[in-house]
Amino acid sequence: MESRGSAPARTPTPAPAPTPTRPPTYDGVWRFTAPAVDVSVPQARHAVRDLLKRQCAPIREDVAHGLLLIVSELVTNAVRHAALLSPEVAVEVGIGAEWIRVSVEDNHPYRPKALESDAARTGGRGLLLVREITREAGGTCDVEHTANGGKIIWAALPLRPGPPLP
Repeated sequence: MESRGSAPARTPTPAPAPTPTRPPTYDGVWRFTAPAVDVSVPQARHAVRDLLKRQCAPIREDVAHGLLLIVSELVTNAVRHAALLSPEVAVEVGIGAEWIRVSVEDNHPYRPKALESDAARTGGRGLLLVREITREAGGTCDVEHTANGGKIIWAALPLRPGPPLP
C-alpha cells in the first residue's frame, strides 16, 4: 500500500448537549458497587471526589460541589428506599470533554418523582434538589428502568474550564 501524504487535520467536533435522543460521548466511564447501607453514602461521595481529582481536566468548584451533592442524594435515596429489594447499589461516572454524568442504579422497580417543595415536610426533597442543581448547572437528569426491572437515576452536568479542585 502506498502513502499519498498525510490526511488533513480534523478539528474535533464539540460534544452535543445531552438529550434523550442524543446522549453525549464520554472519554471514560467508571463504575463501582457498594452495599445499600448508610456508610456507603460518604464512601461513594469520596470515591467520586477522588475520581474527579485524578481524571478530570480542571472543573469548576461549583460544578464539582453540585455533582458530589447529587451523588450523596442519589445514594442516600437508594439506601433508604431500595435496600430491601436491592442490597447493593451501583454508582457510575462518565467523564467527557464537555460533560460529566453520574448515575446510581438499584434493583427496586419503583420509579420516584421529584416532590415539590413543602415547608412542612422534613424529608423527601432529595430528587427536587438533584433536579434543581442539575437545572442551574445547565444539565439534565432523568430516571430510567433497567432490563432487570430496577432503575437508574442519572444527572449530566456540563464541564466548563475552571480552577482545579482543592
